[in-house]
Amino acid sequence: MMKKLKTHIALLFFVIGFVFTINAQSHKNMNFSCNTCHACDTPTKSDPCLIECPREMMITVYQSPEESPDIIVLNKMKSVEDLYEPVQFTHRLHAEMAGMSNGCEMCHHYNPPGNVVSCSQCHSASRVRQDISKPDLKAAFHRQCIDCHKQWEEKVECKSCHELNSSGKSAFDKKTQTTDRVHPKIIEPTKIVYDSKEYESTLVTFFHNEHTSLYGFECVSCHKNESCAACHDKKAPIPNIEMEFTVKHQKCASCHETEDNCESCHRNEELKPFNHKQRTGFDLGKYHNKLGCVKCHTTSQVYTGLNSNCNSCHENWAPDNFDHRIVGLSLSENHIEWTCDVCHENNDFKKTPVCSTCHDEDITYPDYEPGERL
Repeated sequence: MMKKLKTHIALLFFVIGFVFTINAQSHKNMNFSCNTCHACDTPTKSDPCLIECPREMMITVYQSPEESPDIIVLNKMKSVEDLYEPVQFTHRLHAEMAGMSNGCEMCHHYNPPGNVVSCSQCHSASRVRQDISKPDLKAAFHRQCIDCHKQWEEKVECKSCHELNSSGKSAFDKKTQTTDRVHPKIIEPTKIVYDSKEYESTLVTFFHNEHTSLYGFECVSCHKNESCAACHDKKAPIPNIEMEFTVKHQKCASCHETEDNCESCHRNEELKPFNHKQRTGFDLGKYHNKLGCVKCHTTSQVYTGLNSNCNSCHENWAPDNFDHRIVGLSLSENHIEWTCDVCHENNDFKKTPVCSTCHDEDITYPDYEPGERL
């Protein structure tokens, strides 16, 4: 009897250890210390002792809105006596705006690397009244939704999200159908001119389109703590926030090294858009002008020091394999066999091509072209 009991105890310890190992596997590849998330040395599933929620600092995962579900039905709390139908949360609609606020972690906080975990894994579907330091699922949903929507709506009523079930006796109207809505495309400004009255040279010209289309910036690169109210609450007055010098310049100075060089931004007149030829001496022309800056300037935030010779980028180029159609001109049969230097003297491709090598002086480029424009 005692021998069987010992065997059962040993087996029990093995099972417990095996379960613990399975739970630990999801943490094994995390290259940060336990106290990043946990306040104690030995967290358990029943008592994870998570630190107070620093949403913007927690490890999270990112998915594009296209990868995420369109609609999520919040039905974990559904019961017979419920007055309302499960909420159909327009996840993709909200995800499309995540880039203008704190990103996915605005909702998906405490998310380890891997798949996005559901809210119910941490927030209990059962009502919890004794300890409200970590809200139950219903409280978490309401806090998450209401905290954002109350910023820019005069009042947030139940019917804004909830639809009565068939036995509901309330006089509430049906909720507005939002499952097929898509947020309108945000029209990005070309430039913004700030009037910084505290400086001798007051005007600061910010070319918004250059930062997004050329430098590859996303909204969240600069707009880190925006809310829906920033755009939708037109009645709210714009606060006049006094900021320290370093804070006021932080967004720009984090990329632009402008210390002790105020004139690089602060002028007495609006600046003209960036012109690559005027600033660097290298004319992008018709074809390089289609490229984003990072296509050539591959080192992050370093836009100087490139060699302007073609072969510094086009390493595999050679006269015998060059497809002239790339530059928009398909050579005729009479010209396609010639070497480059017949038209481009000394292989200088920056100068105007010459025709005098073969033709009389009355035939010149570009009045005469050695092929067909594409």
